[in-house]
Order: sequence, then C-alpha cells, then structure tokens
Amino acid sequence: MKGRAVVLGTFGGAKAAALMVDGRLEDLFLDPVGAPGVGAIYRAVVDRPVKGQGGVFVKLPEGSAFLRQARDLAPGQAALVQVTGVAEPGKAVPVTSKILFKSRYAIVTPDAPGLNVSRMIRDDDERDRLLEIAHEAMQGCAPHLGLILRSACKGVDGRAIAEDIAAMRALSEQICADAAGGPELLLEAPDAHLRAWHDWASPDPDAVFDAPDAFVQHGIDEALAALSGPAILPGGGELWVEPARALVAVDVNTGPDTSPAAGLKANLAAARELPRQLRLRGLGGQIVVDFAPMPKKDRRQVEQALRAALRVDPVETTFIGWTALGHVELTRKRERPPLGERGA
Repeated sequence: MKGRAVVLGTFGGAKAAALMVDGRLEDLFLDPVGAPGVGAIYRAVVDRPVKGQGGVFVKLPEGSAFLRQARDLAPGQAALVQVTGVAEPGKAVPVTSKILFKSRYAIVTPDAPGLNVSRMIRDDDERDRLLEIAHEAMQGCAPHLGLILRSACKGVDGRAIAEDIAAMRALSEQICADAAGGPELLLEAPDAHLRAWHDWASPDPDAVFDAPDAFVQHGIDEALAALSGPAILPGGGELWVEPARALVAVDVNTGPDTSPAAGLKANLAAARELPRQLRLRGLGGQIVVDFAPMPKKDRRQVEQALRAALRVDPVETTFIGWTALGHVELTRKRERPPLGERGA
C-alpha cells in the first residue's frame, strides 16, 4: 500500500512493531528477550570502579551494568541510571546517569535545565506557540528539570501537548525523588508497540494494523526472512551484511553489471541502503564496509552519499574514515536487539 503504515504484532515470541513506507519495510522495533530494555530506569548501587575504562560497574536487580564517565561515585552509593543499549554476549548492560523521560511529544531532561523545541520545526510562529505551551506546563517545576518538545508537536492541539508534558514532568519528579535505597527497577522500558507510538508519530501514519498475527497478514515475516540473505541493489548488485563477534562485515558486489561505472553505481546504491539494512537487522558496534572496486577519485562521492543516509537514520552512527585497504569504518550505537537472535 502507498503511504506510511504501522504494523503492531509479535515476532519471535515477543512484541514487535514494523513501519512500512510505500509497501517497503523501513523500520523495526523488537522487544528484547531476557534482557533489560533500552530506556528502563533503575536505582543502582555502585559496585567497583574500572579505572582503565573510565567507568564503574553498578548492581541492578538482575545483575550488573556498566556506567561510563562516572565521577564522584563511591562503592555502595545509590545512583539513578537508564539503560542505553543492548549488551553484547558476556558483557554488562550499558547505562547512563543522564536520564531522559521520553513520550510522544515531550522529553523531560533532569539535570539539563532549559526549554527547547526540536530543530526540525523551523516555522518561527510555531516555535513561539510551542515555547509558550512549554513555559506554562513547566511553571513551578524543580529547577533541575529541562524540556525538549519533539518534532511530532508540530500542528498538534496545545492541550494534548500540555497533558503529555504534565505526565512526563510528574513521572520524572516521582522517580528523581526515589534515589535512595537498594537496586530496584523504577520504570520499565517502553515495549515495541509503545515505542512505535512515540517514535513514528511524525508524520501521522496513514494506517495502523494491530493484531497478534499482523506480521503474517501484512508480509512482515517474509520481509524479515529475506534479511538472512543479501540485499539486492538497483542494477542487480548485492549488499551482504554479516555480523561476527568483533565487528559487522559489509561487502558490496556489482552483480551482472560490467560497465566501467559499475563499481560506483553499486557503491552509491549500497551507501544509501546500508543504514536501513543495519536498522532492520538490529546491528551496531564496529562496522567495516568493503565497497566494490572503484577509482579512488570516486570515494568522495560515495562518502557523501553514505553520510547523507546516516544523517536521517535514527540510530547514532559515526563515520570514522577510509582504511589503507580502501574499506570504510563506522561505529554504531547498539540500541536494538539483533534480529539474528530471533532466528531470522
């Protein structure tokens, strides 16, 4: 179907949400199985510092987590932390002390005061309207609380935005006041369906399908099964994405095209497609891309295409550079459970 469609269902025995754009699978949220979800907030207890890594291990009710850039924290001290990513096998859960309370329209930011509007909203009148709503809704709040109004606020009735801000403000004040005690889960992570409601709100979807077998009905299962093989690029080239323990290896093949510009055409198509493939597969960490052979002068064009695709990707990714072998290195935040763990 044409337009944006959100499909809410299950996959691999857990809740899942898929975003379809003009009939193509564009994004995917999966609930983690047997691990804390990204966004969960805990009261943790500091265990021991790891000086060489610039952080400390902290105790959670389910085990341990690793908190980077932990200053002025002593063993036995309680601290509020939020899960920021998916732990690699055998490693501690990554957490941060910079907590965010995120909803459809608002993000409340403890210890980061100030009222801000998403830069995606450029109309001055609309920004002024939203700031007026924010000032009124945050009046009298604790001085350490800040607020960011998300791009989904654009054109939305002020009462709905104010109610959303009030709910997040009350939740943040409640949890921030509960910092003393032993390890405890204070706020569960949003499940895949709620996260879809929060993150795919702008623009509004043209259709929402919600049923236990929705993934089967709308072909999501087939699209996910296809991710076990290469992505076929325009012109017949192939994009192979193969995760290993240390890194994710990406290989680009030109396919049947034997023209002089075959390498450049395949590489440009791969650069535009790569963020989507990593997003759907839930892959992060160190990524090495072996592009198809091309003249060195064409690297700049491919790099520009890749950087442009990464800018609009919701998962934080850093372009590191080209290696002596002509590979591209990226680092990508591990914020989604790998699709391969569900058998796809």
